[in-house]
Amino acid sequence: MGSRGRERVPEPAADDPPGPGETDRDDAGRGEKRRRTAGMGRAERRRIARRAARRRKRSYLRELPLVGGVALVVALLLKTFLLQVFVIPSASMENTLRVGDRVVVDKLTPWFGKDYRRGDVVVFKDPGHWLDTDHEKSADGPVTRGVKRVFAFIGLLPSDDEGDLIKRVIGVGGDTVACCDDDGRVTVNGTPVDEPYLAPGNLPSQIPFTVTVPPGRLWVMGDHRDVSADSRVHMANPGGGTIPVGNVIGRAMLVVWPFTHVHRLPEPPSLSALPDAADVPPSSQNLGQSAPRPVVQPGPEEPSLVIGVAGAMPLAVRRWRRGVPPRR
Repeated sequence: MGSRGRERVPEPAADDPPGPGETDRDDAGRGEKRRRTAGMGRAERRRIARRAARRRKRSYLRELPLVGGVALVVALLLKTFLLQVFVIPSASMENTLRVGDRVVVDKLTPWFGKDYRRGDVVVFKDPGHWLDTDHEKSADGPVTRGVKRVFAFIGLLPSDDEGDLIKRVIGVGGDTVACCDDDGRVTVNGTPVDEPYLAPGNLPSQIPFTVTVPPGRLWVMGDHRDVSADSRVHMANPGGGTIPVGNVIGRAMLVVWPFTHVHRLPEPPSLSALPDAADVPPSSQNLGQSAPRPVVQPGPEEPSLVIGVAGAMPLAVRRWRRGVPPRR
């Protein structure tokens, strides 16, 4: 049944000329298939095709661990040397950065000797007692804790002992930063700074201060000055509220999530165009006050940034077999 009464269509010979668009390799493959299946019935050819499909599937499953390993290595290299994604946990940088924003941090540029400049938004390690270091004991089992530690090392999960913050650089080594002038503005080396990035309704600072930034350190402040526990709040600490340049992880350069808030983080011209301290006469740097101990605390200790990895997409090479059963 099935073929009774029908005209049997002869199979093309192995030496037929190739059709339009067929390559020599395709023709050789078809010829090999014809030679192997010559004299076989339809059921036998179907069994061979199913066996070949199963072998291709097993081959793909064997390649999955390799693809996964390559993806993890790429993710680790990205996180260590190139880019890293951080999640903003607090309102200290509003409205430039909002709670839940994902920012991409450039970790490659400092390897080429680029100095951090005024106006840069930087992520840095806690220089000491800027964050609440009390952690609740984890209730995870030993297996779960082990998996989390591996993923935290790669950068796919935040580490339990991470202590990272994000602020804007206002003063670099040698600068004298003070607040406030007669118009209530922050000055850098005696030059008033316009700060359009401040959160609406915020004054430049409710804490008066004058500080000269030591070489190799930075004076940083949040854009939401009323709630930011930044350099002003830690002036009584070693370093006078400044942070070591060596603690800086990288410069935040782009908000990538949510899509409605995607934007670059350039250096504001009002800060990047300021003259260096060496180019300003000492008499105009407003050096009169000593740095007082802060009285107003802008808020509780800030939470640590949550670290993620800039997603790595592994490249898998797919081999096409056109009708040729895989080798045993």
